[in-house]
Amino acid sequence: MTGRRIVSIVLPHLAMERWQRVMERNGSAPPDEVPLVLAREGHHGPVIHAANRTARLAGIQTGARVVDMRALCPELKVEYADIAGDRHALDRLVLWARRWCPWTVRDGDDGLILDTTGSDHLMGGEAAMLIEMETQLSRLGLSAGLAVAPTWGAAWALARFGPVRSICAADEVSWKLGALPVPALRLDGETVLLLRRLGLKTVGDVIDVPRLSLTRRFVKAPLQANPVLRLDQMLGKTAEPVASVDAKPRIHVQTQLPEPIFDPTAHLPDLCADLCDRLTQTGQGCRSLLLTVYKTDGDVSTVEVATSAPTRDADHLLGLFRDKVERINPGFGFDLITLTAGGVEPLELVQNAFDGNSDEALHLSRLIDRLSARFGPRAVTRPLLRESHVPERAEARGTALTTLERPTVEVRTDRPIRLFDHPEEVRVLYAVPEGPPAQFVWRKQTLRVARYAGPERIAPEWWTDRPGTRLRDYFKVEDQFGRRIWLYREGLHEDGRGGDPRWFVHGCFG
Repeated sequence: MTGRRIVSIVLPHLAMERWQRVMERNGSAPPDEVPLVLAREGHHGPVIHAANRTARLAGIQTGARVVDMRALCPELKVEYADIAGDRHALDRLVLWARRWCPWTVRDGDDGLILDTTGSDHLMGGEAAMLIEMETQLSRLGLSAGLAVAPTWGAAWALARFGPVRSICAADEVSWKLGALPVPALRLDGETVLLLRRLGLKTVGDVIDVPRLSLTRRFVKAPLQANPVLRLDQMLGKTAEPVASVDAKPRIHVQTQLPEPIFDPTAHLPDLCADLCDRLTQTGQGCRSLLLTVYKTDGDVSTVEVATSAPTRDADHLLGLFRDKVERINPGFGFDLITLTAGGVEPLELVQNAFDGNSDEALHLSRLIDRLSARFGPRAVTRPLLRESHVPERAEARGTALTTLERPTVEVRTDRPIRLFDHPEEVRVLYAVPEGPPAQFVWRKQTLRVARYAGPERIAPEWWTDRPGTRLRDYFKVEDQFGRRIWLYREGLHEDGRGGDPRWFVHGCFG
């Protein structure tokens, strides 16, 4: 084997940890003691895609059907996984990992591969390098398993089945990997099951089998079902290069100063204009700007601003730095200023004026950017639509500057724009069978129903609600004062899920 050194990083809980981080930003994360899983569609209904620690301790298994796991843990909370978002996050991590070496690729849906040949000495050796990688990932809220070995296959196996932060030298591959289970060969489930039936339970058992016998049995098998090819990749007999993806070119401008200064304000207009010219030439816009000053004592200070939509308007971006430049600590002065565009994406020029130009002042995103820059990104929020027919679950709140990938959801125009945070229970004086109450008391007022429309029946979501949750019948009613109210009846008479139905006001129209 050559002197190659390959690092494998496995992120076993990426989907759950990313979901929890997003919920924490929105202020809607459930407590840690609640068993929580993320589900995806399977051949026979939703299956478990990821589980938090509480759910795993309760016996919840990845890949099992949600309905089976609910029988094991009735209080299980189920949310749907954002698989496309997880893959996009992993693609960003591929480029983020370039800080350690120039060759990085994604490894499946839960890992990274880094070719660190000749790079470890820059970080004090391989042991220090793995600790640094684990530390930086933990700061992102991600738990990881890491291993370094001479081949991709060996590093992959040790990261998933070996001890914490494994280091394998070139002459240690056979005996260090021999005790690992057969799945360490990166084989599919059917092949693993076949090898186990043949009595081959470890990698060492496969190595001890005569090569001719294995070749005859798996000569026509594809790579993921061929233990001979996988074993050759692990031992370095078959090459498996790291074909690194190209990073997008960074768009930035800088100003080199003849002597140190203490305030970059005078140079910001030219920097913003030059950066936007470069964005225009490439037909792109940016969602954030990072202003960095390099001090004469070797330290740096940064200020970052963000936008709710991609833009390349220099005046607008310059205005976002107002009242923020003073946060820079100049120290003994700085002689280099850089401005870097972040969140770069394609941006087309849209004509919305008769003179052929684009009137950017019409964009609501500009107001959002100015408010967020002045009061903070968490002070300005916007509704986020979700896939749910239960009204209070169909919308959440998120920061206006955050872009979350969510499926396209149809907006219901026949419901109130705003709902009460908590439905308010009303006392029914007289109810029409299978219809709304003729009279009810709400907020100490007796209201009479003049006209109504409905009902709209909403059944419980079995994958989210607890057993015994009652269905709802929603009515749009108008009282004697002309107010239009949206109320619902929870449950039916003799439905076996409680006593008499209860009535609630959930929102108002107009």
